[in-house]
Amino acid sequence: MKIAVLGTGGGARAHIAKLADLGHEVHVGTRDVNATLARTEPDVFGTPPFGPWLAGHPDIELHTFADAADRCELVINGIDGRNAVTALTAIAGRLRGKTLIDYAVPYVYDPDIEHPWPTPWGVMPTLDPCDGDSLAEQIQRALPDTKVVKAFVTQEQTTVVDPGAIGGGDHTMFIAGEHADAKRQATDLLTAYGWRDVLDLGPLVAARGMEMYAHMHSAIGFALGFGTHFGIKVVRGE
Repeated sequence: MKIAVLGTGGGARAHIAKLADLGHEVHVGTRDVNATLARTEPDVFGTPPFGPWLAGHPDIELHTFADAADRCELVINGIDGRNAVTALTAIAGRLRGKTLIDYAVPYVYDPDIEHPWPTPWGVMPTLDPCDGDSLAEQIQRALPDTKVVKAFVTQEQTTVVDPGAIGGGDHTMFIAGEHADAKRQATDLLTAYGWRDVLDLGPLVAARGMEMYAHMHSAIGFALGFGTHFGIKVVRGE
């Protein structure tokens, strides 16, 4: 399958490499190809520049967001949450009729709030939207002809593409969306990644809980030791 990954950060790279290993034709989207390739310093998260990484993956093609989406049947959104709606709206025509799997979190970094949450790397970002809306719902409203599925967001992306690295893969992944066929595509991809327990939370409104879980995920990670990877398992009753 031809799959586009929009974004060049660490999470996007995990998907890019795994999809290529699975035999898919992968096209990567970025805002400005020349600027991305010219970058020589790590990003704000410490991720090394994309150019040298791409050089080690000669079968991967880098395009603008629009050109990457235009070439592919399935699109994965790894654009940062603050810019995702604007960037995706600009290429809405290229996404018409396609499945868009969104794993972005609508973080607001360095928030000016009365009671900040200190973390090992600074102040915990806040979420906007939160409670009464979600980033995934905003994307769906902006792209009514695109089938948006919220997925991947409740786990580190390196674990999303390799669930077996934790607990032998015995943990749960969540999806939500309005389109059954798109959710099947997302589930098929997760199965190919190695997931055995994919829980469909129903309509896209459930993305609110999935995005807000980001804070709980961080809290668990801090408790276990910063940088510790872990999984969440939903244990069903009889």
